[in-house]
Amino acid sequence: MAALPAVQDYRALAHKRLARMARDYLEGGAEDLRTLGRNRKAYDALLFKPTVLTDVTSVDASVEVLGQPLAMPAVVGPTGLNGLYYPRAEEALATAAHRAGLPFVVSTASTSLLEDVRRASDGELWLQLYVQRDRGISQRMMERARAAGYSVLMLTVDTPVHGVRDHDIRNGFKMPLRITSRLMADVITHPRWCLRMLRQGGSPQLVNLARSAGTAVNLAAQAAAMSRQMDMSLDWQDIDWLRAHWPGRLLVKGILSVDDALKARATGVDGIVLSNHGGRQLESAPSPLELLPAVAEAAGSAMTVMMDGGIRRGSDIVKARALGAQAVLLGRAPLYGLAARGPRGVDEVLQILRRECETTLRLLGCPRAAELSPSVFQPAWKERLKAL
Repeated sequence: MAALPAVQDYRALAHKRLARMARDYLEGGAEDLRTLGRNRKAYDALLFKPTVLTDVTSVDASVEVLGQPLAMPAVVGPTGLNGLYYPRAEEALATAAHRAGLPFVVSTASTSLLEDVRRASDGELWLQLYVQRDRGISQRMMERARAAGYSVLMLTVDTPVHGVRDHDIRNGFKMPLRITSRLMADVITHPRWCLRMLRQGGSPQLVNLARSAGTAVNLAAQAAAMSRQMDMSLDWQDIDWLRAHWPGRLLVKGILSVDDALKARATGVDGIVLSNHGGRQLESAPSPLELLPAVAEAAGSAMTVMMDGGIRRGSDIVKARALGAQAVLLGRAPLYGLAARGPRGVDEVLQILRRECETTLRLLGCPRAAELSPSVFQPAWKERLKAL
């Protein structure tokens, strides 16, 4: 079957193939989904100002971020419980990212071991870290990542507790899964998804967390480790503790204000990721894109600024880069490809985004992504963002 035309088509196919609980976990946001919707509205608010009669025979979507070349201004970002969508999900995402010339970020809540992901890919691998109350778990996670050649640590700071996610409550989605008549009906009506789960031995396991926590490989113990032990005392002074255990590049993910961006810069971290956790944590939070210009200006050249949230088109990547993000993190989009068509679906989604990015550069009359700036927008772009 030929590749589908757009990320949205992979999303639609993923919806058909995933059991409802898996689909809702992938797509859902916090409370009434206002933050989730705001992420997309921010992109829609920006209008381009193309320049014509410019030589765009060749275009270059590549950029350099943290000293690493990227084929386009994007990183395949961290997402948890990916085994809900396809067996050995992280290995598939990592190998597709490498083929696309992009780094891949493995989540603390991954369903594949750090070491297995490294064996599957020779590409750039980063580790996303949640810090548990027992900090020995995080220390062991960092040690394992260093030993496996991971180059960047991404500390997520916006999840001291889980946001209120009504869809998970309605579906009874929590770990370990409780067998109910509703769940059984959901599984039976999605035989393709059911067979995928059986191929990996049933429900996906948080094996990465279990390995570092010394926890038995069963979902009840892993779920307890993930929820009960999140360190709610973590503060800016703990950056020094992380530095003592991680000699490589360090990013802080979950920034949503200029003030916190400046605090991050003062600690000497290498960069930040503007993020509202894909609309899944705090309801009525701003979108990263609307904060990006002010944060990028405040950060200056002292640290790298990236962002995530709502990227569905190559033109979205171009908009973020033009407003000051060195790169975006791709979250749901690659997962749509994975859930829809397996590993080749991830390849196809990343190819679509790269192709759309290059097409947008050509139509803008800006042949190099590295040279993007707010000048590619209509003059009223600031007002349009403020009106969200």
